[in-house]
Amino acid sequence: MARARIASAGVAMLAAAACATTPPTDARVDAPAAPEPAAAVEVAAPELTPRLANVDSREGLSVIRVNDAIRYVEGINISSNTYAVETSDGFVIVDTSRGAAASVHKRLLNADGVEDVRYIIVTHAHGDHNGGVPLWRADGGQVVAHELYNEFLDYSQMLGGFFGRRTAAQFQFVDGGLSAGGAPMAVNDPAFRPDITFDDEMTLSVGGLEFELLHTPGETPDHLTLWVPELKAAFVGDNLYESFPNIYTLRGTRPRWPLEYVAAIDRVLALEPEIVLPSHGAPIVGRDAIVEQLTAYRDAIQHVHDEVVAGMNAGMSVREVMADVDLPEQFSLNEGYGKVSWSARGLYESYAGWFGGDPAEMYTDGRQGVSDELVELSGGGAAIAAKARAMMASGDAEGALQLTSIGLEGAPGDADLLNARIDALEALLSATANRNEAGWLQHGLRVAREALAE
Repeated sequence: MARARIASAGVAMLAAAACATTPPTDARVDAPAAPEPAAAVEVAAPELTPRLANVDSREGLSVIRVNDAIRYVEGINISSNTYAVETSDGFVIVDTSRGAAASVHKRLLNADGVEDVRYIIVTHAHGDHNGGVPLWRADGGQVVAHELYNEFLDYSQMLGGFFGRRTAAQFQFVDGGLSAGGAPMAVNDPAFRPDITFDDEMTLSVGGLEFELLHTPGETPDHLTLWVPELKAAFVGDNLYESFPNIYTLRGTRPRWPLEYVAAIDRVLALEPEIVLPSHGAPIVGRDAIVEQLTAYRDAIQHVHDEVVAGMNAGMSVREVMADVDLPEQFSLNEGYGKVSWSARGLYESYAGWFGGDPAEMYTDGRQGVSDELVELSGGGAAIAAKARAMMASGDAEGALQLTSIGLEGAPGDADLLNARIDALEALLSATANRNEAGWLQHGLRVAREALAE
């Protein structure tokens, strides 16, 4: 499936700062000779029972051994894992977590013997994966990413104010941003930019191991998978979660195309890996478990895509599609991070745009232009708040929230409506198991409480 590649305004301006070299497709890059090679690592028939080392009780993090060649520190909250692959000629790092966690991850890995880093491979240009790039590259390793990585950083920088606010709301950062200090990362800083990029495939050779980089768009257009054939290990970044994927993220981003996820997963399955290492959560070990989980994940995404397309072609509205598309139990995926209804709406509007066919949508005022009259017709804010509370009493907290949204458009600051809204938000928050939904409900509560205090 073709994907539009939109160049941001910052591409040309920041190209010089990127300092990236781009080997041709299917290129092979040999690592520069190391002055003091590390001891050889046995990679045949690796032991797959995880072992813990260097437990840091203060932070609750540790280095986890997957086998004799692969170790990692697990990311908590929204931070990614940081993986280290050992060779006889140094280490390769895969993802670096976000700035707030990266220094801890690096300190733990350094204490466990991870030094002499040859390459830092970043699976994609999200801040929870590249936040530690400057820390690791300071030790001399070269940063490797897909050729669209810089473009995605430029896009993120262009909309930095928007994404800073939205990310802070979704993940409940009190001061915004993804850096260690809370401010938006300076992604136009050359320290975050790759030294080496590639198109579809590239192979790096380090200490007798081949590191095959494959372009697998899904979570982002620049997403890559790292395949280490000698270890039968595939590092799949954010193209695999324990929950249904965030095909649409509430904080906003470019469209994430389900059929690209499907193709990416098929590409990984074709490798026949024995270890799959996602950037969030624990590795999956064993061929049968991998096939079962990746196939279910792929088929769930395909199912949602096909149901949305069928609904669109049947003349259903976006709201009707959101309510109609569900996930059969056979896929055994929870909705703790991504949500099927959001993905359905995101896909619908990615394919067709925002216009739903109502002529009123063509004009700039929208519903807000007449909301004050609606409030007056309803008997004022107190009457709408009373109705919202009645809906709450009957178990319809979603409807109550919708009603307060309409009421506050026409009567901003109305105390009755704000109190009813707070009750609805609290009820929904207590009922949700979705991380992102909880973030936005908490943001809504903070906004309503601040308005009530004015």
